[in-house]
Amino acid sequence: MPLVMAQQSTRFVYQVTLSPDSTNVEKKSESAYLDTDGKKSVFYAENTMKRDSLMERMRATKNFDRTQMENLRSNIQFTIEKDITNQSLIYKTRIGRDQYSYNESPNFEWKILPETVKIGDYQTQKAETKFGGRTWYAWFTQEIPLQDGPYKFSGLPGLIVKVQDAKGDYSFDLMQTKKIAAVQEPQTRGQYINIPKNKYVDLQKKFQKDPASFFTSQMSGGGRGPAGGGGNRPGMDPKDMQERMKRMEAEIKSQNNPIELK
Repeated sequence: MPLVMAQQSTRFVYQVTLSPDSTNVEKKSESAYLDTDGKKSVFYAENTMKRDSLMERMRATKNFDRTQMENLRSNIQFTIEKDITNQSLIYKTRIGRDQYSYNESPNFEWKILPETVKIGDYQTQKAETKFGGRTWYAWFTQEIPLQDGPYKFSGLPGLIVKVQDAKGDYSFDLMQTKKIAAVQEPQTRGQYINIPKNKYVDLQKKFQKDPASFFTSQMSGGGRGPAGGGGNRPGMDPKDMQERMKRMEAEIKSQNNPIELK
């Protein structure tokens, strides 16, 4: 028993509030997890974990319910695995039908400010940095001596309890802390294609501009993702496919306010 306790990890639950569409003032909100054992951490959407569990149950019962899956969709469509010791990370996501990853060691030039405030149970101090084309304000606590935080943020002398950009488009707020047996990692099906970050950014821009042609080329080429060429599903009506494509294209084009602007 003591051995298990020694290996115990922590889950920090953040409320993420975001405005993915710059033309829509309505903000979206959902929970995300930062799981850590002090040396490594994984940041991902709560709904990702719920979808994984649901998929497992569906596979076991052979009872697939698309509505339940739709209800667990997330605006946090990525996973970030950090090596806290080296302050490096791997960003994982999907573009079209393929899964991509890139490695990054963000250089956060934090300016620690004199302002302090109590947030929840923690005494915090304010800090400022510029990252991804935005100015960010973070509040960290030395009561949790972990140089980590939500999304890619890290490098302050304590856990980041809250971080938001100056425009108020994105904010991450710590809501809950709980002990877990081990750091969880969302399930992956198929291989990730690891590319340099600048190539990923170019690919994402092309996808945003013309998602339909991106899907078409991946379908004809078979795709390398877990769904590998699953676009031409047997029995799918071409008209239904076209309607589905239209909805998908409109949704992708509405995601025009990314967390990193450059």
